[in-house]
Amino acid sequence: MKVAIVHDWLVAYGGAEQFLNDLLSIYPKADIFALVDFLPKDKRDFILNKKVNTSFIQKLPKAKTKYRSYLPFMPMAIEQLDLSKYDLIISSSHCVAKGIITGPDQIHISYVHSPIRYAWDLQNQYLKEAGLDKGLKGWIAKAILHYMRIWDTRTANGVDYFIANSKFIARRIWKCYHRKANVIYSGINLDDFSFSDKKDDFYFTASRMVPYKKMDLIVEAFTQMPDKKLIVIGTGPDFDKIQKIAQGHENIKLMGYQPFEVLKDHMQRAKAFVFAAEEDFGRVPVEAQACGTPVIAFGKGGALETVRGLGIKDKPTGIFFDKQTKDSLIDAVNNFEQQANLIKYKDCRNNALEFGLDKFRYNFKLYVDKIIEKYNLK
Repeated sequence: MKVAIVHDWLVAYGGAEQFLNDLLSIYPKADIFALVDFLPKDKRDFILNKKVNTSFIQKLPKAKTKYRSYLPFMPMAIEQLDLSKYDLIISSSHCVAKGIITGPDQIHISYVHSPIRYAWDLQNQYLKEAGLDKGLKGWIAKAILHYMRIWDTRTANGVDYFIANSKFIARRIWKCYHRKANVIYSGINLDDFSFSDKKDDFYFTASRMVPYKKMDLIVEAFTQMPDKKLIVIGTGPDFDKIQKIAQGHENIKLMGYQPFEVLKDHMQRAKAFVFAAEEDFGRVPVEAQACGTPVIAFGKGGALETVRGLGIKDKPTGIFFDKQTKDSLIDAVNNFEQQANLIKYKDCRNNALEFGLDKFRYNFKLYVDKIIEKYNLK
């Protein structure tokens, strides 16, 4: 049985790339396909130093840094990848990877991290954040996204089986494609996040500083709580903006980018991890719980499945806030301060174990093996 894994693009190591590494741990002989591959030679261990089959976008001008600008060409590019010699194709998709073309005797399983966020229900948010909600450029962007939705819906018919990384994404898949998806939570290597019940008097958050992560909201809220210390790790396009918000507030410390050991140390020692994004799954809240650290999270998206809310479930591991506003977050922090004794550090760790890498590998392979057996693939 010849196996191919299709990934959107390979330019850096993030959550989607961690997932690709997890797939390769199950199918180490699989060939890899992607729109582009610009990984440096010393950063290719996670793909087992394999050669990646790429599309024509790889050779377009400035593709290494401007590959996202070629979004209108991505549907055509993914369709040009030749997977005709493979029996089983697994696509790991948050953009166009699920749109590869397969034949009637091939099995295509698509693990969807999300339907194209900026083309569907988050379109208006993304256009506004990119300054493309008005004028001629705005109309062009909307026309491109209209075309992307039509293509995205059509290509759902080429997928034999959908897998979602959360119930939240399964509902989004149903809304966009009217297809049912089996839920298999992506795995996290919890051995990297050791448990600690020794906590210091500070709150902690870490993320790429991009608009939808709402790091500015977290920092803004703590400017109104001078008696509560916040430590922030991460960098990105919004760093300067967030730094200006924090300026003059001694209770807020921005550390920028830090190596993993520094991040883990803060995650272990924090009294709580603060998470304000609406994520599809959300790896970081699980990593924080693996360290025994409670989570204060926005109560929407994948966090509702990975965090056990105080007053909602037994053995709580965190507290939710209802709105992405500083007042709502401030209320949640104050609520946490009053009821923190009801959250046990060991319960946080035990909850995180439900999302371990071994569990993902077992569930994913079991699911795929049943399909292989059904179609008599070997």
